[in-house]
Amino acid sequence: MSDTIKTDVLIIGAGPVGLFAVFELGLLDIKAHLVDILDKVGGQCAELYPEKPIYDIPGIPLITGHGLTEALMRQIKPFGPTFHLGEMVTAIENIGDPLFRVTTDAGKTFECKAVVIAAGGGSFQPKRPPIPGIEPYEEKSVFYAVRKIENFRGKRLLVVGGGDSALDWTLNLQPIAKRLTLVHRRDDFRGAPDSVNKMRALVAAGAMDLKIGQVSGLEGADGVLTAASIKGKDAVEHVECDAMLPFFGLTMKLGPVADWGLEMDDELIKVNTGTFETNKVGLFAIGDINTYTGKLKLILSGFHEAALMAQKAHHYVHPDKRLVFQYTTSSTSLQKKLGVA
Repeated sequence: MSDTIKTDVLIIGAGPVGLFAVFELGLLDIKAHLVDILDKVGGQCAELYPEKPIYDIPGIPLITGHGLTEALMRQIKPFGPTFHLGEMVTAIENIGDPLFRVTTDAGKTFECKAVVIAAGGGSFQPKRPPIPGIEPYEEKSVFYAVRKIENFRGKRLLVVGGGDSALDWTLNLQPIAKRLTLVHRRDDFRGAPDSVNKMRALVAAGAMDLKIGQVSGLEGADGVLTAASIKGKDAVEHVECDAMLPFFGLTMKLGPVADWGLEMDDELIKVNTGTFETNKVGLFAIGDINTYTGKLKLILSGFHEAALMAQKAHHYVHPDKRLVFQYTTSSTSLQKKLGVA
């Protein structure tokens, strides 16, 4: 296991609310690391509707999910947050008053004075394909995410799917794979046209294979994949492979949050509306993951919650430092932090 990473606050979730929390914490001299299960920042805005217009961000008549994410990243740049993407928090342990030890599925360990859960509706979890007997192969030779590209070097790979993720990883893995086969249920792809064209060029050049059909079965003992059955329109074909990467999209699940001893209401975390602290001292929940009387699931509500959370987090991170409320419009010290003074 790697050395423990120490920070003031760990934010779980790098969606708009988690990103804005970096800003509010930064104004109070609080450093933050962020962990997100996705391989990019932006949460639902980036993953589910990057091009969908958003009309209710105060002062911005129209902005896309991608545009909002980019704007927030520019806003928090002065505070130098550190991102740990493609990872899921698996455990939170209270080791002080308050002091937390947080671990992820990538083997990282953090120690921090406060934890902020800004996980939206929960963790994005990959959808499992409807293949009989797939469970024993998962995380041994069937993978729903690419943690380290080098793990697939020299292997016979089967990539399944027709969206951007399947096409992107097809193009990224093809140069290092012994042989790569892309499987999709129809000869029509949802991904970016440029990626589709590059994939078809590789197929035409004989550098990879494209099979139209669906994976109907897996072969191999003890979770070690040796081949897959692909059911096409007229026949079933066997393709030898060492690993399979199915990209069937993502679904929202509460995930490990449900096991952290938090007071819940219908799979949402109950909070104190003055601080957005949970029933655990030093552990906060902001954005769509929380619930309280009058809660509105709006990004602007999450921004408000982040501001109040930061005020209380300051008490834990800087217990001996008096908190003086200041406005960015008039405070030269805040403007220096933002690099605009």
